Amino acid sequence: QVELVESGGGLVQAGGSLRLSCEASGRTGAAYFRNYGMAWFRQAPGSERDFVASVGWGENTDTYLSDSVKGRFTVSKDNAKNTVYLQMNGLRPEDTAVYYCAATPMASAQAMGTVTPSYWGQGTQVTVSS
Repeated sequence: QVELVESGGGLVQAGGSLRLSCEASGRTGAAYFRNYGMAWFRQAPGSERDFVASVGWGENTDTYLSDSVKGRFTVSKDNAKNTVYLQMNGLRPEDTAVYYCAATPMASAQAMGTVTPSYWGQGTQVTVSS
């Protein structure tokens, strides 16, 4: 069982920055965190949930980002803290959405952008004002 809890969302002006965190817990989530590929998705009102960024499982530090956030967002994973981060810089009003953390066992960064994740967090709201 894997539980994912996001934090760090909020209201920010255009051009500002936020860092989202997602901590894994649960019987297998904490003990085996390093075995999970992790990703961030987002969903704006009236839109589908879209892939944002991902990092692969194990000690592999490969990351994969959607074209819409390349150069502005970075994703990282701290296996010792069972936490994945999304650093968001240069935020734009179109980045406004609920951001969800997701996990899939033994998934590469690129795979996380194509498969349906095994586990989801509850989401955290990010609002960017113009």
